[in-house]
Amino acid sequence: MTAAPLRIGNASGFYGDRFDAMREMLTGGELDVLTGDYLAELTMLILGRDRLKNPTDRTAGYARTFLRQLEECLGLAHERGVRIVANAGGLNPAGLADAVRELADRLGIPVRVAHVEGDDLTALHPGSLAAHAYLGGFGIAACLREGADIVVTGRVTDAALVTGPAAAHFGWGPGEYDRLAGAVVAGHVLECGAQATGGNYAFFHEVHGAHGAHDLHGARAPGPAGLRHPGFPLAELHADGTAVITKHPGTGGLVDVGTVTAQLLYETGGARYAGPDVTARLDTIRLTQDGPDRVRVEGVRGEAPPPTLKVGLNRLGGFRNEVTFVLTGLEIERKAALVRDQLETALAAAKYRPEHVDWELARTDHPDARTEETASALLRVVVRDPDQNAVGRTLGAAAVELALASYPGFHVLAPPGKGAPYGVFEAAYVDRGTVPHTAVLHDGRRLPVPPADDTLVPRPVDEPPLPEPLPPGPLRRAPLGLVAGARSGDKGGDANIGLWARTDDAWRWLAHTLTTDRLRELLPETADLTVVRHVLPNLRALNFEIVGILGEGVASQARFDPQAKALGEWLRSRHLDIPESLL
Repeated sequence: MTAAPLRIGNASGFYGDRFDAMREMLTGGELDVLTGDYLAELTMLILGRDRLKNPTDRTAGYARTFLRQLEECLGLAHERGVRIVANAGGLNPAGLADAVRELADRLGIPVRVAHVEGDDLTALHPGSLAAHAYLGGFGIAACLREGADIVVTGRVTDAALVTGPAAAHFGWGPGEYDRLAGAVVAGHVLECGAQATGGNYAFFHEVHGAHGAHDLHGARAPGPAGLRHPGFPLAELHADGTAVITKHPGTGGLVDVGTVTAQLLYETGGARYAGPDVTARLDTIRLTQDGPDRVRVEGVRGEAPPPTLKVGLNRLGGFRNEVTFVLTGLEIERKAALVRDQLETALAAAKYRPEHVDWELARTDHPDARTEETASALLRVVVRDPDQNAVGRTLGAAAVELALASYPGFHVLAPPGKGAPYGVFEAAYVDRGTVPHTAVLHDGRRLPVPPADDTLVPRPVDEPPLPEPLPPGPLRRAPLGLVAGARSGDKGGDANIGLWARTDDAWRWLAHTLTTDRLRELLPETADLTVVRHVLPNLRALNFEIVGILGEGVASQARFDPQAKALGEWLRSRHLDIPESLL
């Protein structure tokens, strides 16, 4: 007999996401499992610093917000028979599991709490603040099969929060790659919460009621809620690995092929999306609208996972500080040159000179401006050094001493502080057989999770045939974003920009026009970087990987937008010659 579909929802896309989402998801409709993703590369660094400050604190190293949410919602979940799976354990899943048990005892709620461990490899990587392998979902599955109501993990892949419950519910084994790949794709859509339901969506202005409580003319906006309060996503997952992405009835936002495509392209690379359970082939996904706020995901093929597991290494990189000079009115470039020359001369003569000094001038000024703020440009200097003195005392003295001796109108947004530590993220890979993936059950039993028997080193796929180009016709200079959506994000020191077309004709134009060379022209910051283009015709999409644009990762804050969240929107704002037939 075929198992009933698994209704699995998401209530957190990051540590700090909407607090009430857990309650909203539990009360908004039917669910079997509720997941929460609390971990990102930056979060692991923050938790590592937390543990470093308080090495004997049993509560250090996990996402405390999860406990506060459970205090309000554990009874609800128990009454409704909803199991909860979250990676909120961070660096200390055993500590979080104990804390959840204590909470349940205090509330008088009989729940079975299990956790997954084995990801912590910090002891094998001297100098790292935290080193954690990305585990798959079969430890979660073991906990659920043995009766757990709550499963907390440390570092697992985001999609493992879905593959684990799916494997437990449907009885999948490690070799059922197509089914597992379908669950990975569903998990990737769910993992970032409201990004699948209209949040951060390129065409946000088309979401019903997106202007908020009132439209531009003051009238009440139509629709249930628009984007004032988008609902969180859920997947109806089937035994064959197909899924329908949707949300609870009556909640805000939108689920359509566009919102799902955007999330599928987020923080991915080529056609082979490798993970610890399976390598999912993104070039096999088929999306179809299955009714209002329902998108069917099918056709996903899977291959054996790679022989290695990714390990995220977080370490302290040194100290950083910054100051932003406000340049107002005329002669902006000359004012910038003067203060830069003055500051660099002072830094060069200082006892502690910063090792790295980076400048960026943002021309936010407008001619003949009606306000002082819109008449001003911003000149930012960022300094980094292993020694805090070089970024704190040195920069502070050099900047402040210019207050009466520099350009006319001299002032800064805020005086420089003492400097703060910054982190560096690096990826390493280890043989999966060396990682002690373990399910620790509610009764204390420890079940080792064996590594996959079959593995396959993922290779880049050959570029698929491009569609026929559009016939020649009149062109108009216009922003790329009129015919293509985009979503961008970070992976360590690299970024990706996924773009998709919404019509076949727009895809025919986009596939031939937006080459790596054209992207470098449109985004001059990428001119000297390695840019790799991936073609995904099934999604009418291109995915660009930009290597090294984020320096040593988000925590190093190497650029204005350190997580590349708006890199895609910058690209969409750039003008090029577009066929009039598409406009």
